[in-house]
Amino acid sequence: MLPKIAITMGDPAGIGPEIVAKALNNPNTYQQCRPLVTGDASVMQRAVEILGLDLQINAIKQVSQALFTFGTIDVIDLKCVDIKTLEYGAVSAQAGNAAFLSIHKAIELAMAGEVDATVTAPLNKEALNLAGHHFNGHTEMYAHFTHTKKYAMLLADEFLRVIHVTTHVPLRQACDLVKKERIIAVTQLLDDACRQFGIEKPRLGIAGLNPHSSDGGLFGWEEEQEIIPAIEELKAMGYDVAGPVPPDTLFAKAKCGFYDGCVAMYHDQGHIPFKVVGFNWDKETQKMKSVQGVNITLGLPIIRVSVDHGTAFDVVGKGIASPDAMLLSIDYATRMAQNRIKSK
Repeated sequence: MLPKIAITMGDPAGIGPEIVAKALNNPNTYQQCRPLVTGDASVMQRAVEILGLDLQINAIKQVSQALFTFGTIDVIDLKCVDIKTLEYGAVSAQAGNAAFLSIHKAIELAMAGEVDATVTAPLNKEALNLAGHHFNGHTEMYAHFTHTKKYAMLLADEFLRVIHVTTHVPLRQACDLVKKERIIAVTQLLDDACRQFGIEKPRLGIAGLNPHSSDGGLFGWEEEQEIIPAIEELKAMGYDVAGPVPPDTLFAKAKCGFYDGCVAMYHDQGHIPFKVVGFNWDKETQKMKSVQGVNITLGLPIIRVSVDHGTAFDVVGKGIASPDAMLLSIDYATRMAQNRIKSK
């Protein structure tokens, strides 16, 4: 049996519903998994109409009512949007609340074992907080509702996979959070994830925090006191790790396939090279040619994979948003779900 995947519609004022509809207009998706959407049926209906797709919306209340048939989008209809007042490209409490409810339902289904994995479309953090849901993003929301204390963000593309020691904190605070125990924990999560992707013996590169990995202490002390001791302990445990590798070298080598995964010390250290690789702009058409890359939350009791881009308020409603990252997210979620099913 193909794994069941719950896909959130994301912020309804953004491109989430459009990229979900495009992904579900691909027959290959239904050959990989049994997808359904959590959100609002009227929002998904409008997305289908904007895109001019020959798809039907099947509004349901529970998973058992899903058809899982190409040509029909099964939507667990939370009736959380007044389609007449929804304004595309605008931050609103209504849209933020709808995104929240969509995510919460997907988590609920996964925790109950009704679906095998979840995939999330982009949300707007300002809208989320405007609606009274005070989370920094998907990652923190999933951790809260699954009661998970130790978790980490993994960015994944075809060749480049990056996990973070710290994420949504001020840069000054991030430096103070680079500790041996945390480095060991996220490296172990990365190694486990790579194995779930089918990599038998992952080779992992661990970044330095400071320029040139501090050049022997000239530019900082974190490498000597926290990062190197973590690497030595990981090697003693049998992990194939290298470092601290200067960041300007690490990601270039990983892109070429030298490393199966990278450990970044803070948010932008990992996100910038990842998005440089995954975001491709077409100069002739002045449009984004493709947007690839996914965000996976590791350490959770359930599977969560997300597109690694935003709501793109500037192009919503135009039908030009790329579904590449959504298709890749579904592919990663499917592979991880199949791995978990086999291991049971």
